[in-house]
Amino acid sequence: MSMNTFDAETADNLEDIERQFAVIAVEQAETYWNLLIKLQGSKLRLTKYDDEIYSLFIEHFPEYKDVERIKKFTEDELKTPAAKDRWRKYCTLFEGKVEDYNFGTLLRTDANAEYGQDTAIFVVRIQFYAFEIARNRQKLNDWIYGK
Repeated sequence: MSMNTFDAETADNLEDIERQFAVIAVEQAETYWNLLIKLQGSKLRLTKYDDEIYSLFIEHFPEYKDVERIKKFTEDELKTPAAKDRWRKYCTLFEGKVEDYNFGTLLRTDANAEYGQDTAIFVVRIQFYAFEIARNRQKLNDWIYGK
């Protein structure tokens, strides 16, 4: 079956596909957490585009200049129809530039918490990069080092 005719809504093994995506997202979260244990977040570069991801994040979402908004936020801030529209515009800036920019991954909603059922949400990778690059620049992840 070619990808052009693939319809995820009618796929027989949709649950299996979703489960595989979830497993990958959890593995990525574990890898990132283990990296933060070994290296202070403030000394970490996530991509070769960190500066651009960060500057465009702040340009498109000036409310996140406020460190408290980077530190802790709610899922609604990213998932309302208006927020989704703003994020869609931001995300497309990285199409063809940042590999897998729109793949699903987990993002902690609270920089003072570990990944958990109540402290992580499913987002696209560029949202993860935007928040985590901002958190690392503000040293909000440095507490994890050596844990």
